[in-house]
Amino acid sequence: LTGRTVAIQGLGSVGSHLARELHRAGADLVVTDIDATRVDRVVKEFGATAVPLDDIYAARADIFAPCALGGILNDDTIPRLQVEIVSGAANNQLLEDRHGDELEARGVLYAPDYVANAGGVINVYSELTGWSRDRSLRKADEIYETVLSVFALAKSTGIPTYMAADRVAEQRIAAVRGMMRTWPQYPNKES
Repeated sequence: LTGRTVAIQGLGSVGSHLARELHRAGADLVVTDIDATRVDRVVKEFGATAVPLDDIYAARADIFAPCALGGILNDDTIPRLQVEIVSGAANNQLLEDRHGDELEARGVLYAPDYVANAGGVINVYSELTGWSRDRSLRKADEIYETVLSVFALAKSTGIPTYMAADRVAEQRIAAVRGMMRTWPQYPNKES
């Protein structure tokens, strides 16, 4: 990421960790957050450039990483984007599905939020099931390949990435349902 610029919207626990890792990887950072102390800290620690909240959408960057609010990819913000990629940890980034079509039409590669930020779900599942840290990290490492499979499906079928992500998810759900049919039945609580 040396020489690349990433615009990060939101510097909470995920956004600030992302800023740290991107800085370590050599990226230049443009940041914003509603909390000025968070912005000041990231500017001081990582040499980031701070911009006002609404200016993050027009920041010249290679990647826009929304890590705060949902619905921020919309009719107002998409025309202002000056990035090649949108990939962040915020949930429900597209205000409406059609905004994924607009990103596609503008040539902006969109990593659908629930694929790119799946590490949070993996972490919660790990805590509930008692997975080891190593197993959790291995599962999180699979996100990269999943994102690539979404991009490949989108390209091969000529559909936007948000639709491809839905298809990949539906295929995985169907596969699990198929496996469940072969699992031995467990007695219910009444028996």
